[in-house]
Amino acid sequence: MRNPEYKLIGTDVSPLLSSLISAYEHITKSTLAPASPDRLFVHWVADVILQLLVKMNWAANQNLPSRADGGNLDELGQLFYGIERPGSKHAVSTQRFSIDAPQNTSVLIPGKTRVSDINRSLIWETAGDAYIPIGELHADVEIRCQACGVAGNGYAPGQLSTLIDAGINALIIHTENITHSDGGSDAATDDEYYAHMRERMDAVTTAGSRGSYIFHAKSVSTEIADAVANAPGPGRVDVYALMKDGTVAGEVIKAAIYDACSPETVRPLTDHVSIGDPDIVEYCIDFTYFIPSRSPLSSASVEEAVLAAVGDYIRWQHGELGRDINPDELRRRVMAAGVKRIELNEPSFAVLKNGKGHYLDDPENLIPQVARAAGVVVINGGFEDE
Repeated sequence: MRNPEYKLIGTDVSPLLSSLISAYEHITKSTLAPASPDRLFVHWVADVILQLLVKMNWAANQNLPSRADGGNLDELGQLFYGIERPGSKHAVSTQRFSIDAPQNTSVLIPGKTRVSDINRSLIWETAGDAYIPIGELHADVEIRCQACGVAGNGYAPGQLSTLIDAGINALIIHTENITHSDGGSDAATDDEYYAHMRERMDAVTTAGSRGSYIFHAKSVSTEIADAVANAPGPGRVDVYALMKDGTVAGEVIKAAIYDACSPETVRPLTDHVSIGDPDIVEYCIDFTYFIPSRSPLSSASVEEAVLAAVGDYIRWQHGELGRDINPDELRRRVMAAGVKRIELNEPSFAVLKNGKGHYLDDPENLIPQVARAAGVVVINGGFEDE
């Protein structure tokens, strides 16, 4: 856990001021009155020293990965762990370019041919030159979003149907993406980068350790919230990934995880790596809450806070593979929103598998589970006396 606010040097002004006043009185053999000009001067000196202490404290913290930030953390990551901050990545998809009749020569689709959605929200381009083969009516080409980050994720098949560079080839009459766009990610935050450094210590091995596979899997994208690796059989390794939004990793991310975990420089030669999907365990939220009659908050304010607490709970609940469905966590968050009590009907407590088993000692715990909210019913029960 990072602690960038840790104080290596104390910055409390009271003992500093007391020490300066005491030293002044000792040297001058006089007492500093509260309204004395000399006392005001001592206060100014204390302020200057305090600012220097704050800067020294910050500088000292920047020498430790758990407390450094920004560029300083980048330098420490390269110095101590030999890794750079994971940068932002482009979302990718597969785009189909079609013609109306087979040709007796290949039809060129130049690299960097641009497409977009109907609103031209984001621009996409082909990764390189491609051809529609002789006698064929279409070619499928990888495209990537020109803008890095998560904004390019989630485009459904058929949405990217606007050909911006329509003049590249008159034979091309239609284009559309045939896969969901995925793989875009933002640059790692300081906390994510520090966690990446910590996980790096498990990666300097090709002995097939669990931590090593998890490190290489999570290195694929900063949008991966959790990963699990286990051994379902001799010489087999299954890797599972969960995204920050609680969804299972899509095909693009899973392919990238496979590419990251399967090289011979990463895994033992005897390991066969595959990427699986965790099991989804659905649950419902159903409760009625009551507001204390003497609450200083309005009913609308409490309702807004309750709904925000429910949203936070849902994000917490699906934030980790194998996290048990815990109604007490929901109750705690809702109560903190300013309600008197709740009548909770659902969810009920349920133990989820974390997938960290082994075929020899825990064969029933080989596929991790993740909770997913299937329905939410929140009822305002009105005011109640204490």
